Amino acid sequence: MSITDLLIQVVAGALGGKAAGKATKSDNALGDLISGALGGGVGGQILSAVIPSLASAASGGGGFDLGVLLGQAVGGGVTGAIVTLLYNVVRKRFFG
Repeated sequence: MSITDLLIQVVAGALGGKAAGKATKSDNALGDLISGALGGGVGGQILSAVIPSLASAASGGGGFDLGVLLGQAVGGGVTGAIVTLLYNVVRKRFFG
């Protein structure tokens, strides 16, 4: 896993977090971006470990693979959105 892969996952996670924040009508845009970025980075790493084809295709060949890029972006975006949704539920439930 390279730093480029991690950056793709973090950025996609932040975008997924922002979208999840808009969907839940959250008033905490910075929290949505941060939770999404963290969720995208960590979730993307977990998905790469669980789905070895993402990690092996990214590290092999040395060329640009659009499928791997899209897989990492989708994985980061989805996990970022999920973490942001959980963050917003906990925040609203316990902190009003």
